[in-house]
Amino acid sequence: MKTYYYWREKTLFLEVYVQPNASKNSLVGKHGERLKITITAPPNDNQANQTLIKFIAQYLNLPKNQVHIIKGQHSRNKLIAINSPHKNLETLLAF
Repeated sequence: MKTYYYWREKTLFLEVYVQPNASKNSLVGKHGERLKITITAPPNDNQANQTLIKFIAQYLNLPKNQVHIIKGQHSRNKLIAINSPHKNLETLLAF
C-alpha cells in the first residue's frame, strides 16, 4: 500500500490534495493516496499556496522557508518538501 509521505535524508515529502475556499485550515485525512488539507484562501494569485505553506510551517513549528511546493503550483495535487521537521510529526503522518 502506497503512503502519502516519504523521507530523503532529513527532508519529508508529502503528497497532498488541497481544497481551497474551505471554512478552516485543517488536516482532514486521506484523499485517495494523498493527505487532504483544507485551506481558507482562494486559489487565485497564489494565495492558497502561500496559506498552505504557512499552515504546514505553523503546524510543524518551522520557519516558512523550510516548506516548499515542489510540484503542483497550479493544481490541487501537490508535492511538498519539508526540511528537518521534528514537532507534531506523529499527527501529520498518522492518517
